[in-house]
Amino acid sequence: MPGILNISGTPSARKKTVMSVASIALILLLWHAVSAVVYLQRGVEFPGPVSTLLRLVELIQGHELSGSTIMEHTRASIQRWFTGITIAAALGIGWGVIAGRSPVIESLASRIPQLLLLIPGLAWIPVALLLFGIGELSTIFMISVSAFAPIAVNTLSGIKHVDINLVRAAQMMGAGTSTLFFNVLLPAALPALLTGMRIGIGTGWRVLVAAEMIVGTGTGLGYSIIQARWTLDYASSFACIAIICLIGLLVEHTLLKQLEKRTIERWNLAASDQ
Repeated sequence: MPGILNISGTPSARKKTVMSVASIALILLLWHAVSAVVYLQRGVEFPGPVSTLLRLVELIQGHELSGSTIMEHTRASIQRWFTGITIAAALGIGWGVIAGRSPVIESLASRIPQLLLLIPGLAWIPVALLLFGIGELSTIFMISVSAFAPIAVNTLSGIKHVDINLVRAAQMMGAGTSTLFFNVLLPAALPALLTGMRIGIGTGWRVLVAAEMIVGTGTGLGYSIIQARWTLDYASSFACIAIICLIGLLVEHTLLKQLEKRTIERWNLAASDQ
């Protein structure tokens, strides 16, 4: 017990906890203030933190929203997100590695992902509709094409900045293509690659919600938000937005940020030992 108290009671840990709680309290306070002002000025029920939480609890308990439970909507969105990001990661990493190792391909195609970075995710809606129509494929396409660019650009940057002496040493020792990739190029480029993945995953999540609102059919958090708007069930819309924020924060801070931090620390340690 004393050990636990010492760990959790450090000044830096206490300060971080207090600041986190204060930040959340400020957000909730501002949210409540906006809700009160809207009601006073317009006479419109603007869901505040309490009403949103109560509606969220009802949905989690099994109340249906747009024909499905909130768990089914959340699961459908995560599955589309995962599929789109997997495709984007495979194409982006593959493109970055090939372009980074081939000056000819880099010269010919390096501007493709850079141009894609300039295109907002919602701008792909007409392209997706023309290619796939309304449905799953359109949503997955929009996620993939939006997440591809940051992953490809960062992978290329990481591969190009690998120490050429490491590559030559591995080749002199008889390393084949797969060995060179997995034991030299990938570990050295991993910090940049993970940064690209963080950006791509965040971009894909935002595009997913917008795509479900327009080209989705029947399920998903984005679809639920737009349907709740038509039925004036704004509390359910806010509950879905809260779930979207919680999932994004969970993936960003609990998974990706920590993974990137530990990877960079380990990579720098290995580099300093050399």
